[in-house]
Amino acid sequence: MQRALQLAKLGGSNVAPNPMVGAVIVHNGRIIGEGFHEKFGGPHAEVNAVNSVTDHSLFKESTIYVTLEPCAHTGKTPPCCELLAYHRFKRVVVATRDPYEEVSGLGISKLRDKGIDVTVGVLQDEAIALNKRFFMLHQEKRPYVFLKWAESADGFMDIQRNGTDSAKINWISGELSKVHTHAGRAKEQAILVGQRTIRNDNPSLTTRAFYGKSPIRLILDPALKSPQESIVFHDGKKTIVFNHTTNDISGDIEFIKADFNSAGIVLEELYKLNISSVIIEGGARTLQCFIDENLWDEALVIKGNCIFENGVKGPKFNHIPSKTLKTENDLHFCYVNQTLH
Repeated sequence: MQRALQLAKLGGSNVAPNPMVGAVIVHNGRIIGEGFHEKFGGPHAEVNAVNSVTDHSLFKESTIYVTLEPCAHTGKTPPCCELLAYHRFKRVVVATRDPYEEVSGLGISKLRDKGIDVTVGVLQDEAIALNKRFFMLHQEKRPYVFLKWAESADGFMDIQRNGTDSAKINWISGELSKVHTHAGRAKEQAILVGQRTIRNDNPSLTTRAFYGKSPIRLILDPALKSPQESIVFHDGKKTIVFNHTTNDISGDIEFIKADFNSAGIVLEELYKLNISSVIIEGGARTLQCFIDENLWDEALVIKGNCIFENGVKGPKFNHIPSKTLKTENDLHFCYVNQTLH
């Protein structure tokens, strides 16, 4: 099962909003096949593991280890529990049940009804932690929320702006910190900012400093004040603009009308879009809103060594950092919302 969990991680955000799943087939104490869910809409881990074995006659004397309950419904692919039953596996070992209501417990029941020995709960905690985003989506009906911001040594996210300032990022963190945070973006399905961040910084919100899939960009822009010349509207990557006035799709840009006035309503809209995780990068008001409503799961606060003296104060919450890392001259404070986890 440990090997199956290793394989599952290889799927990363490419499988979102599906879970990361790994499978290992063992015959007479020797691994003869393995696979993982590689991309959304593609074959599941069990299918890839079965297809990796040339001699299918071995399955009736084999055990397959799977990090999540085999699916029991027809979605983009056929039910995996039927595949395992067809090949008459001797035993199926499952790390944890699937929280998705169309599967939960049904896949296990169908396998047992076919006379297959099923064991459930091996490395269960590790399997749930691996797919915390997927479990959050289906158990709490909202995406997993990751907060991130950088602030100066004296606690400011940005300098004081005036109406004549051109849009640009006033960098606080160093190059290694940028790589670290872009690697974090690659793990999440979406990234969200308010319209003021677009106006002030003109950010790309991509993973350009790290190999990995860029998240879907989400902009909270009630009155559609984001400048149309902004990078996010012209680089050909998926962007969704939540606003109060219009529904429209133009190429890679989608406008969704939503009467949102709280973090909770924003997360309801993301749940409707089947978004399993979101990293929120600004601005200060948007971040503070999620903190105040206690709708966040993890946070990364990067403390640079620059001094701004005044400007936009960083968000505040009363939590002790669970881990502190040092990158170049920057300090990374990692927080976990202990009231939820």
